[in-house]
Amino acid sequence: MVEAVLIDLFNLPENLQNNIQGLLCNTLETIEKCSSIHAPFVYVMCCQRQGSERKGEQEFLLPALGGFQSLKRKLEVVCALTTAAALYTIKQRLDEKDLSIIKVILPTLRKDLMKAYIDHLFTAVYQFEYEDLQVASDSENLPEPQGEGQTLPSQDMALIQSEIQRHLESLPSLKGELTILRSSLIPDDIFLHGFTTRTGGISYIPTLSSCNLFSSSKRRDPQVVVKENLRRLANAAGFNPEAFHRVKVNHANAVCIMGKTEPDSYDGIVTNQKGVTLAAPGADCIPVLFADPVRKACGAAHSGWKGTLLGVSMATVNAMVSEYGCNVKDILVVLGPSVGPCCYKLPHESAEEFHRIDPKCVRLFDSANPYVDIRRATRILLERGGVLPENIQDDSITDQNQNVTFCTTCHPDKFYSHVRDGANFGTQIGFISIKD
Repeated sequence: MVEAVLIDLFNLPENLQNNIQGLLCNTLETIEKCSSIHAPFVYVMCCQRQGSERKGEQEFLLPALGGFQSLKRKLEVVCALTTAAALYTIKQRLDEKDLSIIKVILPTLRKDLMKAYIDHLFTAVYQFEYEDLQVASDSENLPEPQGEGQTLPSQDMALIQSEIQRHLESLPSLKGELTILRSSLIPDDIFLHGFTTRTGGISYIPTLSSCNLFSSSKRRDPQVVVKENLRRLANAAGFNPEAFHRVKVNHANAVCIMGKTEPDSYDGIVTNQKGVTLAAPGADCIPVLFADPVRKACGAAHSGWKGTLLGVSMATVNAMVSEYGCNVKDILVVLGPSVGPCCYKLPHESAEEFHRIDPKCVRLFDSANPYVDIRRATRILLERGGVLPENIQDDSITDQNQNVTFCTTCHPDKFYSHVRDGANFGTQIGFISIKD
């Protein structure tokens, strides 16, 4: 069932401009009478003209809105200078109400264009259906629309992408300034590194706000928003977002060697190339950073409970040793913000595997869902692999002013957490690169 209707009156052809009130009246009458497109919320998207000489379409629409009392409380006119700005504002309204099924009523000429904007600004969470705006018979002189399903010319796509990017770049940061946590263990004269927090981006959905750094088909943050958050992070941290490589998470132990054939999925990545930034995500899983100041190599790994058991951190260390000639005793390892043993439960069968690593990795072992310490397990497996205990930084650090391994679930103001926030959760990252 349709949850919202979007009427696109943005940049109507000139021969329809004079009848904009009539067009809206006809469309609203159809919405009121037709049960198949009846929806709780209706948004009218129109163009706000620049300067005082040409006034916006909004004031011309007001008389048309007067006769629709039943729609009045659930109807909103959104005027903006660009399609991107108007559509992004409407997306915010939809997200505030958790709406996902939208009917778009628009001139046929605008359909392919609107689909391109929607493809960039929305994810697969949303369902769109399109209906032609019914126009008067004197519109026969309109140019022929493109064939259904035709792709827009590349220059049009480039203009749309540029318009969206400019709008997102103009938005204020939310929830405070962008904050990066850094470890004192990794020498900053050789490496650029950090762990992100959730502030300083433009993501506005509560569980994703504000510096969400991962987009998926199951969440409401589109890739363009994540890209803008990453651009702001790169500016603040001082790395090149065009030379940024994030692991392709599979909750396993494969490692990608930069410069060699990239696997389809991997949870560890290593390089000895300068200026290349490696990153691992985390929203309870551990973002782990690796640095060898002697051989000047680095790595990043994503270590959830499965990856921890499969030894992804030690696999990343081994890749640095085999590829770059690193000595395991020179490698520094920092565990970033992640779910602590205070908040993380697993079914008993999975907890048993951690208990076999070390009984201290499990609390309340006899319960159906014991508490598990994936950080302690990671440390133990690294030490068994030859990494020096003093070269590992985690939540066992004595000076809390130096701590970067906070519990993500315990700090909702600072970090995202899948355990705490559910399916539509945000993601922070750990990142590292070798300075030029």
